[in-house]
Amino acid sequence: MARRALLVEDDASIAMVITAALEDEAFTVDRCDRITDRDRLLAVNDYDVMLTDVILLDGDGIETLGKVTTAHPAMPIIILSAQNTLDTAVRASDTGAFEYFPKPFDLDELVRAACQAADSHGDAGEEEADPGEGLPLIGRSQPMQDVYRMITRVLRNDLTVLILGESGTGKELVAEAIHQLGSRRSGPFVAVNTAAIPRELIESELFGHEKGAFTGATSRNIGKFEQANEGTLFLDEIGDMPPEAQTRLLRALQSGRIRRVGGEQEIAIDVRIIAATNRNLEPMIAAGSFREDLFYRLNVVPIQLPPLRDRTGDIEPLARHFLRRAVKEGLPQRRLSKAAADMLSRQPWRGNVRELRNFMFRAALLAREEEIDTGTIETLLNSASVENAVTIDGNIDALVAAWLPGAGLPDGDLYHRALAVLERPLFEYALSRTGGNQLRAAQLLGINRNTLRKRLGELDIDPERFSS
Repeated sequence: MARRALLVEDDASIAMVITAALEDEAFTVDRCDRITDRDRLLAVNDYDVMLTDVILLDGDGIETLGKVTTAHPAMPIIILSAQNTLDTAVRASDTGAFEYFPKPFDLDELVRAACQAADSHGDAGEEEADPGEGLPLIGRSQPMQDVYRMITRVLRNDLTVLILGESGTGKELVAEAIHQLGSRRSGPFVAVNTAAIPRELIESELFGHEKGAFTGATSRNIGKFEQANEGTLFLDEIGDMPPEAQTRLLRALQSGRIRRVGGEQEIAIDVRIIAATNRNLEPMIAAGSFREDLFYRLNVVPIQLPPLRDRTGDIEPLARHFLRRAVKEGLPQRRLSKAAADMLSRQPWRGNVRELRNFMFRAALLAREEEIDTGTIETLLNSASVENAVTIDGNIDALVAAWLPGAGLPDGDLYHRALAVLERPLFEYALSRTGGNQLRAAQLLGINRNTLRKRLGELDIDPERFSS
């Protein structure tokens, strides 16, 4: 059966390609490039789906969609845009659009979405969200477009989200965006770094405790779950949660109820859970250090954040953004030359966005001229290289002593955390020396092979990487 589509697109070549693809799927397509023509066609025709660009010849296509959805509540709308920012993705989502496609898009995927939309019945009357100002994520690269689309898909539901990515990629910012732009934005956003809480206190921090529950519990404590009631609870570094706490967390997620440590009464909680980790949980599941059933409970909607090296086109706008942020932090106002921006874009940024932010703050502070040029960037990069290229000359105790104050290791678990950090390069060195042979590596280290295997699993070190 023929389906009818309205295409509102001011780029003639794009409009021609989309029209041809839709006509191959038995669509009859009406085309226009202005809001006034769109409204004229909608007034006299019924369409199974409308595809519209954002910026049109006579205005903003999104801003004027309110009257369209009011007049045609059952007509699904697909939004196309070259304005590839989180703000655009959120605005598209706020209209109740069936789907949002940043340009350039996959034509086959667009046509499939149009077919699905035409065969569906659109939902109207959704309450619009206020995206607010100061949206936390920046970037127009294709990897970030994928992130934006995933974010918009979870704004109007309470599905559990698991954010994956390297340290410094902005996992907490994504969690804040989901909360800030979603249906629970009027409730609290409570973030807890599970890696920073001592093992013996993590259940108390999450679920609270009653007075007298343990030594030092001189009063009742309300845990993070209760603090986040009717809002969002962000569990960062979930891969570092001890097994006993994983069990209680799983029970709380399954039942929607918690019990304070030392308490008898179960308490109903209404929270959205967003978890994050920079670790690969699947090897930890295989090693028995992370519960498989908890992983599946958390991994309902995974969002993978790209490292900065995979979105180099975003480095320049990020760098300029951080210079503006630096002014708000009381640092001098600076400009970034194009050549300096290009130099920044060629750096690996192993610490990802966090490293770039700190670098730009340092550049704003130390630059001698108002414009940051390549000379300034090169000097700061060389300085950072010298700082990082620590020569071990037998005085390792002094090096560790100098490192510890700025390492950010949590009180109460300092010994185990510091040991884990120091063990990793030691184990990786032994494995590289032995071609990944765990028995020989254990002999080289002077420890039991089972101990080595257990620690490799806990530290998420894959011996196969070192196989010769």
